[in-house]
Amino acid sequence: MESLRIYNTLARDKQVFVPLEPGVVRMYVCGMTVYDYCHVGHARVMVVFDIVQRWLRALGYKVTYVRNITDIDDKIIRRAVENGETIKSLTSRFIDALHEDADALGVARPDLEPRATQYIAQMLDMIGMLEKNGYAYQGSDGDVNYAVRKFANYGALSGKSIEDLRAGERVAANDAKQDPLDFVLWKQAKAHEPADTSWDSKYGRGRPGWHIECSAMGCTLLGEHFDIHGGGQDLQFPHHENEIAQSEGATGKTFVNYWMHNGFVQIDNEKMSKSLGNFFTIRDVLAKYDAEVVRFFMARAHYRSPLNYSDVHLDDARNALTRLYTALKEVTPDASELDWNEPFAQRFSAAMNDDFNTPVAIAVLFDLATEVNRTRDAVLARQLQRLARVLGLLVREPRVFLQQAAGAQDAGAFDVAEIETKIAARQEAKKAKQYAEADRIRAELLDAGIALEDKPGGLTEWRRV
Repeated sequence: MESLRIYNTLARDKQVFVPLEPGVVRMYVCGMTVYDYCHVGHARVMVVFDIVQRWLRALGYKVTYVRNITDIDDKIIRRAVENGETIKSLTSRFIDALHEDADALGVARPDLEPRATQYIAQMLDMIGMLEKNGYAYQGSDGDVNYAVRKFANYGALSGKSIEDLRAGERVAANDAKQDPLDFVLWKQAKAHEPADTSWDSKYGRGRPGWHIECSAMGCTLLGEHFDIHGGGQDLQFPHHENEIAQSEGATGKTFVNYWMHNGFVQIDNEKMSKSLGNFFTIRDVLAKYDAEVVRFFMARAHYRSPLNYSDVHLDDARNALTRLYTALKEVTPDASELDWNEPFAQRFSAAMNDDFNTPVAIAVLFDLATEVNRTRDAVLARQLQRLARVLGLLVREPRVFLQQAAGAQDAGAFDVAEIETKIAARQEAKKAKQYAEADRIRAELLDAGIALEDKPGGLTEWRRV
């Protein structure tokens, strides 16, 4: 079997993967900020790195996979204040929703799922180390900042030089900073902010900056030097660049050996984003499409390439997945192991070892399905099933999937009067701060193909999806 090669963003090249400790892989992936439901972009991160950790385990590595949760952040604070609820109430609800969405997509829970608020002490320790090493200073406004120009290798990950960076691209003017490029490590608490959004420290009461959270959690759980760090392409700069500066500035050690970044999700060839209003929550999509179809749709694209989201592409994914399941409809599962010496498995392995090339691996599955349809060979059919399950696909009894695909549900289980009645009940639940009930009603409508959108002034619009 060929050696695994990974495209390392830092090296800008594919490199043979050599773990720090033979047979062991330590991997950290930046997770979600939990103030709202996860969208399709989040789904791609979860599915991509779920496949990565599955393949690493298939190669025989002992993997420790960490995916964090950001549960303190300016957006979280604003949303909690708007809702009139505590930070813990808000974040707990959306952590539960995140898990529901991930479970539906067949994404295995990470080995460790740290929450930022559980690691405040470690963040303050790292800030203290940075201050001692001359990389951190406290401004006149009480914020503790990182002195970017003092870190010699700043920009190595993103390819940006200090000279090319303009302060206005990243930060508002702030006279308390020594340099506009400097970023915050510890934010001084504001008088109007709720008490549960800040912690005591030698720098005064405050909360951590976003970047220091991942540095502290990664170093605490995986060590000051570990194998793989992943996340979306949008995190490469400044988040991951700042993580390197913080971690290496504090420890004096190389932070991470291999940096992996998945490509953007696009809508009509534009990046999906809330600011453009062209994003879909995972729940929006799962109200219309089977979760395994969504996972298959994402796996068909190479993780580093853009992923163009559309109903046309999802319909095509459903048809393609149906073809694979059709090849298995006469198969009786058994407990035998994968035969990695079999020719199709060797081709599949070669594709996955080439920077997790799932499009080629899935093409092998279709070639195998063609052979199964031609020969009706049960051994090959089971091989197809086992290889697909390495990717988290073909996990159901074939006849169940095929029946569901044949009778794809049509939206519109409720008439207009019933929809309006349920929206009114949801608004009353929100007024009474019964957020779980409000979320239940929203989910019930989504299950029936009705998407809600809350507008300013307490209005709610709906549409069939």
